Amino acid sequence: MIAEWVRQAIDGDQQAFTQIYEHFLPSVHKRVWYVIPTQDVEDVTQEIFIAMMRSLHSFRGDAKFSTWLRVITNRQVANYYRKRSRADHDKNVALEDAESMNAPELSQPANPVDYDDIMLLRNGLRNIPEHYQEILLMRFAEGMRFQDIANDLNKNLDAAKSLFRRAVEALRDEIGEDPHV
Repeated sequence: MIAEWVRQAIDGDQQAFTQIYEHFLPSVHKRVWYVIPTQDVEDVTQEIFIAMMRSLHSFRGDAKFSTWLRVITNRQVANYYRKRSRADHDKNVALEDAESMNAPELSQPANPVDYDDIMLLRNGLRNIPEHYQEILLMRFAEGMRFQDIANDLNKNLDAAKSLFRRAVEALRDEIGEDPHV
């Protein structure tokens, strides 16, 4: 199904692109929501799909389309932070997130959440190694099963689960959460 949509979209079929967009929007949006200040999530998500559309002709099918799109997503997130000075970002992120909490937005999750926890999580994710960030986002933001994560990372199932446990532990250490509480 996805392979057919991609082929059709490469051939210029706008409906096929729309199907790709609608299929992947929830997972891309959620991944971005975990790592970008709330007020910029919508813009970055749209930039990802614009970049995808512009580079769709370069998709060769060597990897799964979702993996290829994840690379684009990660690049756009990196570009977002590259455009912002790190000092300005660190100084303003708490203020930006606090201000954006007051206005209802599409980028907020459907369930009630503690925004202090969200800011803590976002900061923690930014400060752990990239391979740990990736596996946590694959599992929590994209809702991937461990076997799918293992396949995407070219690891066996036990190695993927072990990497996940180390990533969770690194995040706990970073945010100062006591795992025994």
